[in-house]
Amino acid sequence: MQTVIGTCHCKAVEFEVDLIDGFENIRRCNCSICSRKGAVMAGVTLDRLRVTRGSDVLSLYQWNTKIAKHWFCSVCGIYTHHQRRSAPNEYGFNLACIEGVGMASIGEIGRSNGAAQSLV
Repeated sequence: MQTVIGTCHCKAVEFEVDLIDGFENIRRCNCSICSRKGAVMAGVTLDRLRVTRGSDVLSLYQWNTKIAKHWFCSVCGIYTHHQRRSAPNEYGFNLACIEGVGMASIGEIGRSNGAAQSLV
């Protein structure tokens, strides 16, 4: 297992992610919020992501069913991670926040059809 560190832009928020076999489930989602933020995300189970600094400056955004939870740094506005509506036992996290990740080296990015999921 490898642990990687992620931060928001201003570094007020820091989180750790435990990777078992590199980055998993790399994707962009087409739901209304993800299509607007444009982030490339990877996923892990809830027990594999820990906020290690700045939980007090994270802002939570929810809408509609209130199942998904999207966190942003209240200082710099960067989206760091979210708890998924389609899989509430998983976090998606912003790959651009991970130290040392070159977005050009990610390779093929999958698509998640969050817009087609039931909103009820």
